[in-house]
Amino acid sequence: MLKSKSMGTELRFKTLSDVEVSGRTVGVRVDFNSPVDPATKRLLDTSRIRAHAETTLKELIERRAKVVVISHQGRKGDPDFTSLREHAEKLAEMLPAPVKFVDDIFGEKAVSSIQALREGEVLVLENVRYWDGETKSASPEEHARSELVKRLGPLFDVYVVDAFSAAHRPHASLVGFAPVVKHYVAGRVMEKELRALYRVRNNPERPCVYILGGAKAEDTADVLESVLGENIADTVLTGGLVANLLLHSKGFKLGDPNVAVLREKGFLELEPRLKSILDKFGDRIALPEDLAVDEGGKRKEVDLGSLPTQSLIKDIGSRTIEKYARIIKGAKTIVMNGPMGVFEESEFSVGTRGVFEAIASSRAFSLIGGGHTIAAASKLGYADKISHVSTGGGALIEYLTKGTLPVVEVLKQYGK
Repeated sequence: MLKSKSMGTELRFKTLSDVEVSGRTVGVRVDFNSPVDPATKRLLDTSRIRAHAETTLKELIERRAKVVVISHQGRKGDPDFTSLREHAEKLAEMLPAPVKFVDDIFGEKAVSSIQALREGEVLVLENVRYWDGETKSASPEEHARSELVKRLGPLFDVYVVDAFSAAHRPHASLVGFAPVVKHYVAGRVMEKELRALYRVRNNPERPCVYILGGAKAEDTADVLESVLGENIADTVLTGGLVANLLLHSKGFKLGDPNVAVLREKGFLELEPRLKSILDKFGDRIALPEDLAVDEGGKRKEVDLGSLPTQSLIKDIGSRTIEKYARIIKGAKTIVMNGPMGVFEESEFSVGTRGVFEAIASSRAFSLIGGGHTIAAASKLGYADKISHVSTGGGALIEYLTKGTLPVVEVLKQYGK
């Protein structure tokens, strides 16, 4: 079972530690979904592939399993929807074992390739989303009757779910094998993610500080209601468009250009709900005291009393950075989702850098997630100073909001 004495509880499902894999055929659902150059279709980043290679897949090879890798890449119709052939080539460079690729998912080519596998070998199947049935939302029992599971299920002795970043989607390759394969277990990436998330959401050491920023404010209300309503976070610090939206909801006049950005993104629809959240939890939500605007490409800091502004707000100001740093340095648990400003522009990376510096200087257990947050941490040189960097985007937000995920619930039901 997946247990952690340090959490004072246990997550009740099996992991790789609970099953014998030597000589067995093991299906592994990973998440190799990676950034792709839309023009060349070449991979731009292989960090997700490496995350699985260096943990779950390496262990399975060392334990002499016959490894069948299942993953997706992109969505049908999107520019990044492409084959997993290059993913398999990159994986072969990372693993001390033969890695084969088959341009088939569950047809005769795939089945015969799986049956021909030897101990310690790896086979990567084609992008599972080439099959339309993959993305249907259904129960494990319904997916178990699908063509994918009926063809591949009898070939697997063990099925390992390691795709945490897709665990908020009850898709066929994630949950469909649970009712039919004897051993349905969590892989090492999934295990590590869930241990870290349990620690920051279900059992945080206090003070617990959440930091919400970035340009994806649509999830803000859900996260605020959850972490404040369930008394998970003691304080929430805000930056980016999240802070702009909250300031606007509180009645601050940001200026026409900044309100236009919120309107274009559809965020103004959240205003009534956010007003209610501010009324209820305002003493625990920290808003910026000053902001940095773009005046001809130069950084200019303005107090809230100087609003509205006709310049675009692109960062938090110096006083806010100092205030946030004091709160962060006193925290025992820190969760960050979203940068404080337009970190891609050096003039407006100051707030994000200041927050990361405070996190790095603290003794807290820290977790960051979301593509832009991770990109900012990497660019500014703080990625290796964070306790846990989550691979999840939507899965991370859903876990922070609900405290569980569809795949986690299936693991609890079948991974016993």
